[in-house]
Amino acid sequence: MEHDNATPAKMSMSRTALPSSIISDPANLPFVTDPGERRGDMLYRRFGRTAEMISAIGMGGFHLGKKAVTDAEATRLIHEGVDRGINFMDNCWDYNQGRSELRMGVALDQSGYRDRVFLMSKMDGRTKKEAADQIDMSLKRLRTDRIDLVQHHEILRYDDPDRVFAEGGAMEAFVEAKQAGKLRYVGFTGHKDPRIHLQMLSVAAERGFQFDSVQMPLNVMDAHFRSFAHLVLPYLVEQGIAVLGMKTFADSVLLKSQAPIQPLEYLHYSLNLQTSVVITGIQNQQDLDQAFEATRTFKPMAKAEVAELLSRSRPYAVEGKYELFKTSSTFDGTAKNANWLGEDVESVQKLAPTME
Repeated sequence: MEHDNATPAKMSMSRTALPSSIISDPANLPFVTDPGERRGDMLYRRFGRTAEMISAIGMGGFHLGKKAVTDAEATRLIHEGVDRGINFMDNCWDYNQGRSELRMGVALDQSGYRDRVFLMSKMDGRTKKEAADQIDMSLKRLRTDRIDLVQHHEILRYDDPDRVFAEGGAMEAFVEAKQAGKLRYVGFTGHKDPRIHLQMLSVAAERGFQFDSVQMPLNVMDAHFRSFAHLVLPYLVEQGIAVLGMKTFADSVLLKSQAPIQPLEYLHYSLNLQTSVVITGIQNQQDLDQAFEATRTFKPMAKAEVAELLSRSRPYAVEGKYELFKTSSTFDGTAKNANWLGEDVESVQKLAPTME
């Protein structure tokens, strides 16, 4: 008599397979058909459901606050960027211990530059108090009485949506700040896993709230591994939520892969998706010129072109080796500085057992 050597676990796995993380057609994505409104070398696209027109390339605030960049150079880059057509300014309450916002505030406070840009910043606080304090600090640093878009930053954990929307949570601070005229639009960001983005969107929908924007990694490697472009982008497009692409180069880490892809191709891929803006780090003249070269030369790409480009990125992408923001803690500022999130809200503190 023959015996089946398969263990119960193996038999179970064969009957009900785990969902595959392999994407059968990486190029099956929502692409633009219209590159945007061209003014000089820059393209402008609609900010989600609104009538706002923002530059297809945004200036990343983190890089402007790096120690390798002087105060004067940061001001010069912002002014030249705006003069040449970039009007989307990215920043965050925690970037470089506040130096990024301080530098941007100085630059925008000069010669009417503030009124020429769509200004965005992000807050880490998960409680109403912490988020409200951070919003006020950002307003002070940025030398403005309003921030056009404020986003909940680093939605990286599955409990983040519940904390944001809890009684006494950060969303209450955002809503009150909007009513007070301190901010105009509300969004969220994250870089860890597209399923956490979907959880945030689901929790928001359950509470009758719709975000104005969502910021997420969109690059030639993302299409192959835990893909925001495949899992989140179609929903955002359908709902008219502005898509803010980031991690085009992942602070140069993707370029270190030595994948046979040119920097302009990285930018063109992200611009070819249905993004409102692609935010990229600009810390020197070469970065600035490259950003404008990308929009000057961009034309919508056919699916076959995208498929060929993604075929070149695939060998470097399938395990997320170079998307460190997904597979390591390297980019997780709030994990390394949990105090930025604030304490648990009062209702949780009352319920929590003594952990000792």
